Amino acid sequence: MISLMKKELKRFKRILSPDYPACSEIEQDDDKGQDIIREGILKITLHILREMSQTDLANTLQTKCAPACQQKLKSKLKEKFQRINEGISNQMSSPLLNEIYTELYITEGGIGEVNNEHEVRQIETASRRPETRETPIKCNDIFKALPGQNKPIRTVLTKGVAGIGKTVSVHKFILDWAEGNTNQDVHYIFPLPFRELNVMKEKNISLMDLLHLFFKDAKELRPTDHEDYKILFIFDGMDECRLSLDFPKNPNLFGVTEPASVDVLLTNLIKGNLLPSALLWITSRPAAASQIPPECVDQVTEVRGFNDPQKDEYFRKRISDQSLANRIISHMKSSRSLYIMCHIPVFCWISATVLQRMLSEAESAEIPKTLTQMFTHFLIYQTKLKSLKYDGKCEVDPQLTQNNIMSLGKLAYEQLEKGNLIFYEDDLRECGIDVREASVYSGICTQIFREEFELYLGKVYSFVHLSMQEFLAALFKLISFIGNKEHNSKITEFLKSEVNQAIQSESGHLDLFLRFLLGLSSVSSKALLRGLLAQTDSMSSSQEEIVEYIKMKIRENSSPDKSINLFHCLNELNDHSLVQEVQTYLSKTGASRLSGARLSPSQWSALVFVLLNSDEELDEFNLSKYDQSEECLLRLLPVVETSRKADLSDCGLTEKSCLALASALSTSLRELNLSNNNLEDSGPKHLSTGLKNPQCKLETLKLSGCLIREEGCAALASALRLNPSYLRELDLNWNKPGDTGVKLLSVVLKDPHCKLEKLQ
Repeated sequence: MISLMKKELKRFKRILSPDYPACSEIEQDDDKGQDIIREGILKITLHILREMSQTDLANTLQTKCAPACQQKLKSKLKEKFQRINEGISNQMSSPLLNEIYTELYITEGGIGEVNNEHEVRQIETASRRPETRETPIKCNDIFKALPGQNKPIRTVLTKGVAGIGKTVSVHKFILDWAEGNTNQDVHYIFPLPFRELNVMKEKNISLMDLLHLFFKDAKELRPTDHEDYKILFIFDGMDECRLSLDFPKNPNLFGVTEPASVDVLLTNLIKGNLLPSALLWITSRPAAASQIPPECVDQVTEVRGFNDPQKDEYFRKRISDQSLANRIISHMKSSRSLYIMCHIPVFCWISATVLQRMLSEAESAEIPKTLTQMFTHFLIYQTKLKSLKYDGKCEVDPQLTQNNIMSLGKLAYEQLEKGNLIFYEDDLRECGIDVREASVYSGICTQIFREEFELYLGKVYSFVHLSMQEFLAALFKLISFIGNKEHNSKITEFLKSEVNQAIQSESGHLDLFLRFLLGLSSVSSKALLRGLLAQTDSMSSSQEEIVEYIKMKIRENSSPDKSINLFHCLNELNDHSLVQEVQTYLSKTGASRLSGARLSPSQWSALVFVLLNSDEELDEFNLSKYDQSEECLLRLLPVVETSRKADLSDCGLTEKSCLALASALSTSLRELNLSNNNLEDSGPKHLSTGLKNPQCKLETLKLSGCLIREEGCAALASALRLNPSYLRELDLNWNKPGDTGVKLLSVVLKDPHCKLEKLQ
C-alpha cells in the first residue's frame, strides 16, 4: 500500500513540478512510513487549494500531462493531415481537408463471412438495400459505446471497400485531435500504416524503440508513461499487410522494452498482452478483416461511403457555383449506375472534375452516362490539362500520349494480375515510367496517379482508385490487342473470350474490368479516343455481334449475379433492348403481376435487373405480385435479398426455397413470412443454417401452417441458442411441434440473452 502511494506521489511530482515543498521531503527516508506520506499528500492538497481555482487546476494538470513532445506530435500530425491527397500535385495546392470533408456513412458491422465478390458489386448490392435501423456512427465517436453496449471499447476494426473513405476518416480523426477539437482525453495518437510496418518485417525491435523510430518527437516518452497517459494506435490498411499475424502461434509478449518481430508486437498489442489500456483502431478492406480473431475486437464498424444526401452535400461543397452543382447532381441522378458509384468519394471527385468542365464550358460532346464514358473524359481532361500547363496548348500528340498511357496501362494491368494496389519505384521503371518525371511530365499522372512519401518506403505510388487501375488495365489490354496486326481481324473473338473468362471467375474480380473493356470497344469510345490514341482507327469490331453474344450468355447463365454484370456490360455498349422489352411487358400487364407468364431465362434476368435498378424503394417484396411459384422466387432471389420484408406466404414453396433463402437471411431481411407452404421439417433445418449466421438480423419469422414437427422445432431452437440476439417474433401456429419441440423452445426462452418477445 505504501509503495503504491509513493508511486502516486511521484506521479504528482512529475505533474506539478518539484517546487512544492512536500515533493522533495517524500523521497528522503523510506522508513518514515505512512505518517510522512499522509502529511505530504495533505501539504500538496492544501497548497493547490490555496493557490489555484478549479479551472486553473484543470488547465495545469492538462498542460503538465501534455508535455512538449505531445505538442510537437500534434503539430507534425496537423501538418501532415491538414490537406487531402487527390493525386500527384503540389501539396500546398491540394484542398484543405476541413473545407471539403463530408461526413461519411459509418455503421456497426459484424465480421461474418468474407465477401470475395468485386468491391463495386458489393457497393451496388448495398446501395439497393433499404435503410435499416442501424445507428450511424460519427467518425470521431467510434470509441463510444453504442446503445445497449455495456463494456468499454478498446479495439475497433473498421471495414470498407477500396476508396470508400477509410483513410480519409482516419486523417480527419487525427486532424481534429491535433487541432484540439475532439478526443482530448487521448494524450498521444500514433498512426502506423501497415505499408510502413511491412518494411520492418525482418527486424527485431521493442515497442518503445519502434515508436521512437517512427516518431522522433516521442523520444521523451518513457516505458512507464503508458500508465499515466491515454494512448491510441491507428493501424491503417490491414489489407496491405505483408506480416504473418499468426495469432495462435506467435509467442506472448508483455514488456514494452522487450524486442520481438513486428508481427509479434502487433498480435500482442491486439490481444491486449502489450499495453492493455491503450486504444487500437484498425482499418481494412473486407476480404482481409478476418485475419483478426473476433474475440480480440470490441467493435466492428463499416464505412459505407456517402449515402444519397451526403453525395449531394459533397458536390455542393466541392463546386462553388451552386447552380452548376445542382445541374451536376441532376445529371448523376439520371444515370442509376453513375449515382450508385457516387457512394465512393473518389468517384464523386472524378465526376465533379469532368462535369464541372463539360457543363460550364458548354461543350458539344455528349455528357457521359456510363462509367466508361466518365473515366474516358477524365483521362482526356487530365491529358489536356498537362498539355495546356506545360506546352501552352490544348492539342496533344497522340503518339506521345499513347506511349504514356500504355506505360501506365501496363503497370495497371500487370499489378492488377498480381493483386497489387501499391507500387514502388522499381515497378514504375519496369513499365518504362521515368520516376523523376512521373509527377510532372507523364501526361496523365498528375491526378490519376497518386504519389505519397512514407518514412521508410520513400515514394509509394498507387492509382487514385482501384476502378481507375481497372480502366487503364482494360485500355492497355484492348490497345495491345489492336496493335498486334496478326490478331486485329479477330477483335470480336477476343472480346468474347474476355466475356467467358469473367463469367468463369467465381470471385467476380474481372467484372468491372470487363465492363470497361467492352465500353472502350464501343463506337462512341472510338470517337472519344481518336484524338488521344493513334491506333483507335484500327478498332474494328461488330458491336451488334458482341451484344448478341452477351444476350446469349444471359440466357445460358443461371447465376443472377453474373447476369446482372452482363446487363451492366450491355449498358456500357448502349444496348437496352432486353430491359426495354421487360419494361414494356410490365407496363402492359400492370402492377408488375406476372402470374402465369412464360418468361424466357433472359427475360427473368432482365426483370431482376429492372427491379434492382429501379428508383423505387425495395422495402417489401411480395411474391404474389409476380407469380406464386417456386421458380419465380428462385429467379427473383436477388430482389428478396435487397428487401426489408418478404411475404412468401401461400405460394406452393418447398424445402428447396428454404435452402435458397438461408443465405438471404444474412442480408437486409428483417421480416420473413413463409406461412402456409409445405416446408415440413427440412425447411426449418435449412433456415436454421441462415439463422445461425452472425450477420443474420431477422426479427420476425412466420412459419404458420407449414407442417413442421419436432425435428423442425429442434433445428430452430438450436439456431436461436447460437444466435439469440435479434429474433423477436416466431409464429409456429398450426404446426405439430409435439411435447419435445415445445420443451426445446421453452428452454431457449429462459436464456437471458434471448430477445424473443412473441412465440405462437
